[in-house]
Amino acid sequence: MAVGCFTGLTAFGQSATDAYRFSQPDLKGTARFMSMGGAFGALGGDLSTLSQNPAGIGVYRSNEIGFTLDLDFQKSTSDAQGMKTSVDQTKFLLNNIGGVATLRLPSATVPNLNFGFTYNKGASFNRKYRGNIPRLDTSISNYIAGVANEAGVTVADVETTDNFDPYNPNDGGFEAPWLTILGYDGFLINPNGDPDDPYWTGQWGTAGNVDGVNVPATTGSGYFEVIEKGSVDEYNIAIGGNIANKVFWGMNFDIVNFDYRIQTLWGENLDNAWVYNPNTQVVDQTTAKWNMQNLYRANGSGFNYQLGVIVKPIQELRIGLAMHTPTWYNLNQTFFADVLGNYYGKEYNPTTNQDTPGYSDVNFRTPWKVIASVAGVIGSKFIVSADYEWQAYQHMKFSEPSYNDGYYYDYYSMPGSPFNPDYYYETNQDIKDYYRQTNTLRLGAEYRVTPKFSVRAGYCFVSSPVKPKAKNNDLSIITVGTMPNYRFDNDTNYITCGLGYKTSGFYVDLAYVYKHMSSEYHAYSPEPNSSIVSPQASLSLNNSQIVLSCGMKF
Repeated sequence: MAVGCFTGLTAFGQSATDAYRFSQPDLKGTARFMSMGGAFGALGGDLSTLSQNPAGIGVYRSNEIGFTLDLDFQKSTSDAQGMKTSVDQTKFLLNNIGGVATLRLPSATVPNLNFGFTYNKGASFNRKYRGNIPRLDTSISNYIAGVANEAGVTVADVETTDNFDPYNPNDGGFEAPWLTILGYDGFLINPNGDPDDPYWTGQWGTAGNVDGVNVPATTGSGYFEVIEKGSVDEYNIAIGGNIANKVFWGMNFDIVNFDYRIQTLWGENLDNAWVYNPNTQVVDQTTAKWNMQNLYRANGSGFNYQLGVIVKPIQELRIGLAMHTPTWYNLNQTFFADVLGNYYGKEYNPTTNQDTPGYSDVNFRTPWKVIASVAGVIGSKFIVSADYEWQAYQHMKFSEPSYNDGYYYDYYSMPGSPFNPDYYYETNQDIKDYYRQTNTLRLGAEYRVTPKFSVRAGYCFVSSPVKPKAKNNDLSIITVGTMPNYRFDNDTNYITCGLGYKTSGFYVDLAYVYKHMSSEYHAYSPEPNSSIVSPQASLSLNNSQIVLSCGMKF
């Protein structure tokens, strides 16, 4: 008999899992910066420092223009129940381009004032991975049935008629979650009992006795594919200088463009699945082959402000401190989903909202960032440096824009409702439940072999932002739109090295950067304290980057 499990609510306004996606860091910049693990907070004199410690602009004694190219080789491997699947792709990126202008002043106390403008790729979202789940213990259709039962959805709430569109109800009443409507249209869920107070069940069922007949249990496998694209593009406008060549200061106003796109696919091949038969108008067991595709995009712009200082008490020692305000974003989101199913010899392909994407506007605030740095300079040959960066991801926050002409789908936290006067209160509470502060350590070294030739190496570690309770399936995870899948990242490690050559003001730098991050893919939210675990796969995400910078100092 079919059962409905995995109760939970799929929010349509916003999800806490998106918050980290909007805020996640990356190691991007010039080849010299990346080859030293990004440990430049106390060094400066590099175009990348304008978006890290803007005091680095105060170190400049001359003008500079430069650009950086990045060839990114990616490999993603999923492992589910011992079945491994790998995907490779290569991307070509423009990491950085910009310049610094120095205005020399007739003063020994304030010898120069510097101005800079750079474009910097703050993060790249390009990633593709896929996998197979050889043996399912339940179906996502049962999760959708649980959502319907939790929300108290009736048949009338989800059924399309000549006079009623459940995606755009014209009666001013309850608005059903889109995932539930799509599941009903795609024969993934079935109502039982009173249509005005049904108990919803999915396609997965246990062995048992139905109307005096012994029925077998549902069995089957699943598969998934995720394609992510987009980037965070930063446009930095910086000013800085130095005081008696001992204290270097800088400030940066950062205009940020954000664009993130994700396409996901989840499919199931089931035997003895419980599916409604339109021909006989009864729910019976059959072979079910279907998949659900989701498309989601968030794009918009934001800004932040950065302030930094570098102190050089002696020639051999540099100490840096930088503070980044949150980035305040205004984002537009669109989402769309469809189900392609084959039952009883016929194909069905329902879509959400008659092929019209859902949309909403949202304001979002990333966390504050503090960077403390130290560097040692030994003669004119050797540099060692270290950065520590702190960010409190539990303080990310969504809020409503001053206007919002989008659709509201999160039925239980509508503005002014008796449950919650704050539309994003529940989502912001989820952020606090799922995420925590991260610690980033960057180490770098450079040795000047000759006056023209240098070798470099570095390392960067970023701790996982996810709390153990969320990672260990002890919480129900709320997702956005009709997209039930999500990913939680573990620690990230970068190992870097590089070469540098300069002559007559011209320089060329080359870096190799290896990035490794592991993650857990979840097809949908687990049910805490349940013996049945939602389908999951371990992900190994590896990047090898070859980075080339060229520029001129004059």
